[in-house]
Amino acid sequence: MLGAALRAVSAALFPPRLAATGAFASNRTPTARPRARLQRFCGTMSAHATVDTSQRLHALRELMGKPEYNVQAVVVPTEDQRKYFSEYIAQCDERRAFISGFTGSAGTAVVTPQDAYLFTDGRYFLQASKQLDQFVANQDVLSNLPCAYCTNRNWTLMKQGLPDVPTWQDFLSKNLDKDIRIGVDPSLISASDADSIQKALEPKGSKLVSLPQNLVDLVWPDRPPRPANKVFPLDVKHAGQHHAEKLKQVREELKKKDAQAVVVNMLDEVAWLFNLRGSDIDYNPVFFAYALVDQDKARLFVNESQLDSSVHEHLGSEVETHPYDTFFSYLTNLGAELDAHKDSIANEQKVLVSDKASLAVAEAIGKDHIIVARSPVTDLKAVKNEVEIEGFRQSHIRDGAALVRYFAWLEEQLNAGKELSESQVADQLEKYRLELDLFMGLSFSTISATGPNGGTERLIGLGFSAQFDCTAIIHYDPDPNDCAIVRKDQIYLCDSGGQYLDGTTDVTRTFHFGTPTGEEKRAFTRVLQGHIAIDTAVFPNGTTGYILDPFARRPLWEDGLDYRHGTGHGVGHFLNVHEGPHGIGVRIAYNNTALKPGMTVSNEPGYYADGRFGIRIENVVIVREAQTPHNFGDKGYLRFEHVTMCPMGKNLVEVSLLSEKERGWLNAYHAEVLEKVSPLVEKDERALRWLQRECSPL
Repeated sequence: MLGAALRAVSAALFPPRLAATGAFASNRTPTARPRARLQRFCGTMSAHATVDTSQRLHALRELMGKPEYNVQAVVVPTEDQRKYFSEYIAQCDERRAFISGFTGSAGTAVVTPQDAYLFTDGRYFLQASKQLDQFVANQDVLSNLPCAYCTNRNWTLMKQGLPDVPTWQDFLSKNLDKDIRIGVDPSLISASDADSIQKALEPKGSKLVSLPQNLVDLVWPDRPPRPANKVFPLDVKHAGQHHAEKLKQVREELKKKDAQAVVVNMLDEVAWLFNLRGSDIDYNPVFFAYALVDQDKARLFVNESQLDSSVHEHLGSEVETHPYDTFFSYLTNLGAELDAHKDSIANEQKVLVSDKASLAVAEAIGKDHIIVARSPVTDLKAVKNEVEIEGFRQSHIRDGAALVRYFAWLEEQLNAGKELSESQVADQLEKYRLELDLFMGLSFSTISATGPNGGTERLIGLGFSAQFDCTAIIHYDPDPNDCAIVRKDQIYLCDSGGQYLDGTTDVTRTFHFGTPTGEEKRAFTRVLQGHIAIDTAVFPNGTTGYILDPFARRPLWEDGLDYRHGTGHGVGHFLNVHEGPHGIGVRIAYNNTALKPGMTVSNEPGYYADGRFGIRIENVVIVREAQTPHNFGDKGYLRFEHVTMCPMGKNLVEVSLLSEKERGWLNAYHAEVLEKVSPLVEKDERALRWLQRECSPL
């Protein structure tokens, strides 16, 4: 019955698509796409710049009071967008940054007729205190505003995590007035979160209201347009599996869950499912789209202008394409069809909606017609096939060649007394990657940090408090116009990665190009020991990353050291560098997903001496089956295979701390790196010499 309802909706809303013609063909090949080091809305503003938001807030409050909206508070989130849509967001979606002036990646704004509050965590207290216009500076603006808005400040910074500071969700029910309407864009909050908030509001007689339009959009006069770049097929020689086979797997999972269809809303899941890639989001080869898959048909909602004949040919007749902006009207009509036939259906048929789907999706279909659960695409995508795994191996070897050339060049420059900024050297690394086969762009903004810039731990991106995105300022992104000079007498941390047609890389190395101190060597060695402990772990099937996380911390704990981020995140295949549902860390959510053969995960313990230096060693590893002498409980056992190929800074190793097994591991790893990477740098004598020296045995 659900299939009939879907067909009825399609016939009513969409006439047959015209045959693809050359008019849709793109003159731009995938390799000509813009590289990932792009200026973003937030990137155009200094982390210390303050914007006067008086007029913006005044315009927003005027809309709040209009009869068609009539809300006494508006919530403007960012982290929900990242959690339920995509880790990175497009410039047009930087609404919280626009209305508040605060450009950090995590934070939520709550605006009332009299006040405005910005909630963020300890990563961003300093940045927010500098960017928020907590004192209105423009007296001309003040004189033109009603006295209700003439306060001595525009924003109150709410430092989440400190005693007596509520979360923004608790703030709505505990701190705001009773009997009010709180407006939210339903496409930016999950149905489950909205239900929780509404239950908390009920004792106060308040209500969470889904707004028909995003009010910030209406007061943002120069809001950038939504990206609509060309989409291109990912050849099966890289994907390893035809999209028709993936759709078959999804349908098998739907049967297990007694669901007739599934909504696919995460951008990386849509891209993976149809073997398509794009460039609508910085650093992530995804495009704006939704999908709806039932037992008979797959429907892809995407801007037609983004598709050319090669995409239509790739998708074939099994996949219908529909305009992106008709997705919610399609779901609304589907819900109406299901309502109309529910009395005639013996077993009511449900649509599976991801727990990462927005409230807007649930409301469009109708909450009576949905099952909320983890998307089957999430789990299927997390387990890589053998072609993808081989792609990870090969892309990391090539990436290793760029890293070797880079570190050899950097050492030579520093020895020659050259003054180079953190941003300049990061650009040089990108130039080396640009020369590599199948390179499509960076997988995230390069973290290039010297000395103190690696020494103030700020958590972001590792999927922790994350699909998503560090040194001791863990996601320190050097400002080209205001960043430090890389110094030979300081530790240098570089966390970087590339997007390749055959894989995604994410690697962190910590080097000292002069003479490290005893403290630095001991801390580095403890981190190295934690890294080795994860790399060499053997564990039974059913083990989660939550259980493995202490392996990495034990050596640090022996010295009373630790780090505040998780130890590892999943990695997509030519997709998002941060991928779930699995990971290695202290988040209890990681205990919900066992590690399985074919999963990729980073191994990145660290240590951060506040204000002085930061250390992290990161490889990407693949979960593989382990051959053990015994098989207690017939569980089967697993291990890790590392694929990252880059030396690990031997002059920072305190050899006396290493066990014989650990020394053997490091020597074997460096021998492997030398064997696999040296053929790719043999024409660069400087790089080859550096590689041979760094890979020599301890």
